[in-house]
Amino acid sequence: MRKYLITLVPVLMLSLQPGPQAGMSAVPLPPPSADDLKPSLSQEHVEQLVAKLLTTHHYRKVKLNDSLSSVVFDNYLKELDGNKAYFLASDVNSFEKYRNNIDDQLINGELTAAYDIYNVFRKRYQERNKFVQENMVKPFDFTVDESFNTDREKANWPKNIDEQNDLWRKLLKNQSLELKLTGKADTSVVNSMKSRYKNLDRYMNRIKAEDVFQIYMNSFAESLDPHTNYMSPRSADRFNQEMSASLEGIGALLQEDGDYIKISEVIPGGPAFKSKLLAKGDKIMAVAQGDGQFVNIVGYQVDDAVKLIKGPKGTTVRMQIQSLDAIAGAPPKEIKLVREKIKLEEQRAKKEVIEVTQNQKKYKLGVITIPVFYRDFEGARKREEGYASTTGDVQRFLNELKTEKVDGVVIDLRDNGGGSLTEAITLTGLFISRGPVVQVKEAQGDIEVQTDPDPSIVYDGPLAVMVNRFSASASEIFAAAIQDYKRGLIIGSQTYGKGTVQTMVDLNTWLKEADKVGQVKMTIAKFYRINGSSTQHKGVTPDIEFPSAFSAEEYGESSQPSALPWDQIASARFEVTRSLDDKIINKLRDRYEQRLKSDSDMKQLIADFAELKRAKEKTVVSLQESKRKKERDEAEKRRKSISASAGEPVATNDSSTPAKDPKDAKAPKKDLFLDECGKVLADYIAFTKNPQ
Repeated sequence: MRKYLITLVPVLMLSLQPGPQAGMSAVPLPPPSADDLKPSLSQEHVEQLVAKLLTTHHYRKVKLNDSLSSVVFDNYLKELDGNKAYFLASDVNSFEKYRNNIDDQLINGELTAAYDIYNVFRKRYQERNKFVQENMVKPFDFTVDESFNTDREKANWPKNIDEQNDLWRKLLKNQSLELKLTGKADTSVVNSMKSRYKNLDRYMNRIKAEDVFQIYMNSFAESLDPHTNYMSPRSADRFNQEMSASLEGIGALLQEDGDYIKISEVIPGGPAFKSKLLAKGDKIMAVAQGDGQFVNIVGYQVDDAVKLIKGPKGTTVRMQIQSLDAIAGAPPKEIKLVREKIKLEEQRAKKEVIEVTQNQKKYKLGVITIPVFYRDFEGARKREEGYASTTGDVQRFLNELKTEKVDGVVIDLRDNGGGSLTEAITLTGLFISRGPVVQVKEAQGDIEVQTDPDPSIVYDGPLAVMVNRFSASASEIFAAAIQDYKRGLIIGSQTYGKGTVQTMVDLNTWLKEADKVGQVKMTIAKFYRINGSSTQHKGVTPDIEFPSAFSAEEYGESSQPSALPWDQIASARFEVTRSLDDKIINKLRDRYEQRLKSDSDMKQLIADFAELKRAKEKTVVSLQESKRKKERDEAEKRRKSISASAGEPVATNDSSTPAKDPKDAKAPKKDLFLDECGKVLADYIAFTKNPQ
């Protein structure tokens, strides 16, 4: 069986988003200068090779033509100036000559467009930086009643310098007001803003031709699909170190996202994972050691940020976080974590037994939580007894739960981003007799059906699998197989929808260059369910669907413009179990819908999700302190009313201690979704014992 890279691995990618830029009184492009960055001969060779590799071997068969060129052009501008704050409209108009010939440049190893556009960006940045230094000398007047639209995606580039200056005045004022509302004095706000933009300037001054080339090549690579990337030699080295390094610190992988340092992965078993205070996609605004002063890291490179965040075991780090789901104008939350060495055993599955009362009867349910699909491949190869594996641990738990005479079992895959494909297949085998589990279609059209060869069934009782929007890859393969065999109920929210397979290509094996030239992560295959439907884009739709704070339009594969589409191939041959049928599922759905009308906790949660969605859609914020404070307080009240223990990482502005009241500190939070899942499973058990 082939080994596939199917987890949501972090992409170490450098992209530049708005920080400071400048104002000129003239519209013409800045003239070339001796400081302009220029491509190397090696980069021209790499450009040609990557273009050849991706158009020949990528799963999505694309042609380098004017249509693709236009997409790459737009991607590149977005990577450089996603908030449309640096370039002037006249700059962008002057770049239009490149829109339809980037395809030709990729083929010919020409990088004129990449460096011409970047060098203009660099000069506009320097102009904006000068504007910031000249204007951040005294506090803003926050009594003036004006507003700022934080969503610049659909905005136009400024027509002239006056318009750009006004945009930047409001941008700086908005950032300053965010700091002021955290309790900072006016002078402290000014100093913090100066520090922020000095950091950004230091970062910008360290941008080399290698970084520009990476941004440009990723604008091309990611036009094919979001999991295909080019990594420069420095980024590739960092990626490989992170994948193999001894994990000590907070247990999170970081990447640069514009001016910000973003959490690209929360590692199961680490302090961040156990605290539930950080989530994939959160941005780190500032870092403090112990009780020390915060250092603003907006504008930092990831290497510098890591130096502040990592540290010896047992020490404390505090961070100011802009949460993934933060609404416009929400202040950063402050969290505190104790660094520790991440123990791999803490990434392993865990078991508990819960009691659920449904229809005046108590049910004893086993819950097995799997944070990631893990497998010690070396131990398996050597046939070591008791080597670490998801299937081995879950099999042991299932046998224990049968001894404890549970009425049913829940497999909790919420926030499980994937892992070993082998384990997803063998885990499925614990619940079914032998048969196909997943189909893999490669770029050339070959289809491989991967099966569970073991005819034995470890557990044949009532089963539910819990998923959410961040259940991905291997999690989706397992859930889809259980659903297709009708072996158990899938309960929760629509999964992530990552149904693609990547491979790493070392470009030095293709190019005989003296120095390293980087790597490409390339999509080469797609996963399909045994019923022939792809898990790509759509993910797995639960039999019983719970409300979620995260929509498919904003989060997951379907939110990515270049995501490979959903499609279908022929079904594999498999025999459906008799555990479930559509009639039972419909009855369970009806019962669940009835409960929603009377369960006050779930009704409140649904109302809060709806209110949060409306609040996030409101992107215009007040720059008047009194109004903004009212907006913030109302938003925080809504957010705090949503229980993070419902299985969704909804952020609040609380500190690292979840319970403010000491008497509540030891009281476990109610997991509303797990509780409701238990009720659905209890109904299922009742139906099977007393069919109507």
